[in-house]
Amino acid sequence: MKIKRAIALTALVAAAAGISPLAVAQDSGWYIGAIAGKSNFKDCTAPNCDDSDTALGIFGGYQFHKNFGAELGYTDLGKTSAPGFFDAEASGFELVGVGTFPINERFSLYGKLGFFRWDVDSGGLSDSGTDLTYALGVQWNFTKQLGFRAQYQMYKDIGDSATTGTTDVDVIGVGVVFKF
Repeated sequence: MKIKRAIALTALVAAAAGISPLAVAQDSGWYIGAIAGKSNFKDCTAPNCDDSDTALGIFGGYQFHKNFGAELGYTDLGKTSAPGFFDAEASGFELVGVGTFPINERFSLYGKLGFFRWDVDSGGLSDSGTDLTYALGVQWNFTKQLGFRAQYQMYKDIGDSATTGTTDVDVIGVGVVFKF
């Protein structure tokens, strides 16, 4: 049921972005990028829990229209640990739709909605699954080919409650985008 709701919400965001009357023309085409930031693993209740780490990601995408694109990326969310209790690392691939709202030729707001295929390794145990991810961000284009991003992204229900436990992970990051 989660997947059907996420697909419907992705379609709704794309449709809303496509009919934006204030949008300024933006080139379509391929792009690649990288992002780095701080990850925060929610719901860590163990004593002395270290619930934040560095997150790193790479992505590539295609801007189909000035208001809609799609991205495929890989993100290493880092690790969370509590001495004597657990040590877990999370990473995975994401496929998201991107709704863009250009403010002017250089500045735009964007939102992402899609799926994150995660893998969690914890003390010899490994879990994997697919869950929802979404993001809000801003992009400032230095030139037609080079841009800067700042974004907040949430990864929902990472982990398996029976073995490693589930948690939401949020990432606040900055990155670069190269369009070609």
